[in-house]
Amino acid sequence: MVTTQNPAGPPPPAHRRRLRRSRPLTPVHKPSGQVAPDTAAAEPEQRAGAPAEPSGPLRQLTPAQAFDALYAFCAPALVRQTYLLTGRRELAREAVERAFQLAWQRWPDVARDRDPAGWVRAVAYDWALSPWHRFRPRHRSPEPPPADPADRELLHALLRLPPAYRRTLVLYDGVGLDLPETAAETEASTPAAAGRLTRAREAVAARLPELADPDALHRRLLELASAERLGAAGATQVRTGSERRNVFWTRAAIAFTVTIVGATTLTLRTAPTRYEPPIAPAQAVRGVPAAGAMGPLSREDRALREKLRRSETSGPERVFPQPR
Repeated sequence: MVTTQNPAGPPPPAHRRRLRRSRPLTPVHKPSGQVAPDTAAAEPEQRAGAPAEPSGPLRQLTPAQAFDALYAFCAPALVRQTYLLTGRRELAREAVERAFQLAWQRWPDVARDRDPAGWVRAVAYDWALSPWHRFRPRHRSPEPPPADPADRELLHALLRLPPAYRRTLVLYDGVGLDLPETAAETEASTPAAAGRLTRAREAVAARLPELADPDALHRRLLELASAERLGAAGATQVRTGSERRNVFWTRAAIAFTVTIVGATTLTLRTAPTRYEPPIAPAQAVRGVPAAGAMGPLSREDRALREKLRRSETSGPERVFPQPR
């Protein structure tokens, strides 16, 4: 069993799981007498790794209704979590939208997954932390930082962490997963995830000593995520965008296949059916006397003329020359 050195001394794993899951990453500022629209929606998404078995009425939902229910539960909190990973509002919304579009394209498999919320969260995190975003023009310029100086310091401390450390910290201290679940979602071993978590906490505590306590860090992460107004697109819009993207790539694949088939057919129709040796390049013929101009004959020309006069003008010697 691997024990992780925690600056604040974490409670036992079973107790910590109950403690963390009782504090999902949801907004803390709510109007009096009114529940935040995405508080209840975020709770099922935070129970990663142990989704409840759907009841009888839920089993009768159509695929679109089941997708909309999952989107309503997970999307608001997932946008805030992705913002903590990237520090970019537009990229956070885009990552969550792309993750749900991919989930709708693969909905039969996602619906049968033991943790659909964890599946979507992993895809959204992977998309948000992709290093290829640095080459996109729209993501080269920084976005306006949070208005609160304390929030700016915390976000800057998070963004200075390596992506793997940042993801581990958000999953464990933000979302509330336990160490084995965090290790599984980050595709690392439990000791490696424990080491990443410890070093990430130490790096944040070095810049912000008041956040050395994990409970204080969790509370500040919650406040930072709640301070930004990060709205998610509608479920219908996401499904429509996924279907349009699927139709586009299907048509592109068909067009590419038709192009390949047409090029292959044209090649078969125009290609030669037998081997044709290439024509040798022209070469100058040597040993032929050059055509002489009008004038007296040279000594060689006179000798050749006398030789031709002495030769037979008819007979077999003219047809079958005999060597002498």
